Amino acid sequence: MKKKGFVLMMCLFLVGNAAFLSACETEAQRVSYNLSQEADNFNVVRQLTVINCLEGDTLFQMTGKMSIKADTNDNQLEIIVENEDGSYKKHFVGLSDNVTYVVEDLDVNHIEKYKYTLNYNPKMWIPFEVETID
Repeated sequence: MKKKGFVLMMCLFLVGNAAFLSACETEAQRVSYNLSQEADNFNVVRQLTVINCLEGDTLFQMTGKMSIKADTNDNQLEIIVENEDGSYKKHFVGLSDNVTYVVEDLDVNHIEKYKYTLNYNPKMWIPFEVETID
């Protein structure tokens, strides 16, 4: 009988601890996790803006349903988009001390799941001339 009482008490203790530990998670943490999962499953329209902090210029923007991961080891963003045929494309954005980015979740219903846009700032391209040898 003592053994059954001990087992029952241990079960109640474990259930109580599980309830206590799960209560430590805030609502904001749950919402943040859920939003990240939705974005990683290509269900959220996002806009990525990459900014040159020295000049204050936007280098480019990318808009669509995408998963974005900051790779701090390689100092870059890894962006994955899903194509209509089920294939995926991966884009990399190199970051530096003077380049930063902003990611916004947009509430847009008219974006197609398999379309994304990538807009470059034309002022950021370095012009060059091609010389031909006669």
